[in-house]
Amino acid sequence: MSTSKPRTAPAKKAAAAKATKSPKATGVRRGLVEQEIYDHATRLFAERGFAGTSFQDIADAVGLTRPALYHYVSSKDELLARLVAEITQDSAAGIQAIADRADIDVTRKVHEIVAMSVRRQAESAARFQLLIRSEADLPEDIAATHTAGRRAVLKAMAGVVEEGVKSGAFRPVEPRVAALGLLGMNNWVAWWYQPDDRNDLDRICEQLADMAVASLVQPDDRAVSRADPRDVLRLVRRDLEHLEELLDN
Repeated sequence: MSTSKPRTAPAKKAAAAKATKSPKATGVRRGLVEQEIYDHATRLFAERGFAGTSFQDIADAVGLTRPALYHYVSSKDELLARLVAEITQDSAAGIQAIADRADIDVTRKVHEIVAMSVRRQAESAARFQLLIRSEADLPEDIAATHTAGRRAVLKAMAGVVEEGVKSGAFRPVEPRVAALGLLGMNNWVAWWYQPDDRNDLDRICEQLADMAVASLVQPDDRAVSRADPRDVLRLVRRDLEHLEELLDN
């Protein structure tokens, strides 16, 4: 016959509290392990390429057996799919969110989009580099997701430029070409940025965003109202007068 004493009320409450916290604690631990797996996989993909990294390589890097690793992820494709989602789909969503804002003008939209994109490139440089290097090795379904994400980024950026051109705030540039130029400037940050005393990230984001806006905005003396064709005629007459002066001289 058992001689153990029945639990007191405080002891029961403590046990109940412990039981309640256990799933949460387990979830936190799992999340930490999954993040560690993801970080090691990203590093290995960057060093060896996606095709050159095996599932066993990832398990060894994390300090797990291969069967134990399957408890957290099903394959290295799953890890790569997460990387693609973070790099392309999240970028597209972030740009579109700024593009849809009604509380800022189009010039500010470009500034905030470029500053955000530059920061993402700088803070996740290895992941951006990895994705570019691994494009040829991406499985078909992940490659399709990556392509769709890149197109969404370009569409959102070009849409903002087009908005500025139509409103007269930006010069009459071709929106898609301008968007490709801005995105190219942003993407290159992942290759040259180094976090040191010379490279203050806040300053870099601000400077490149200012440069992006400056490349698009109309000079004050050439600003026109798209609603009034007379503004356009005024500029044409002034340009013709300037041309006549050049020809006379």
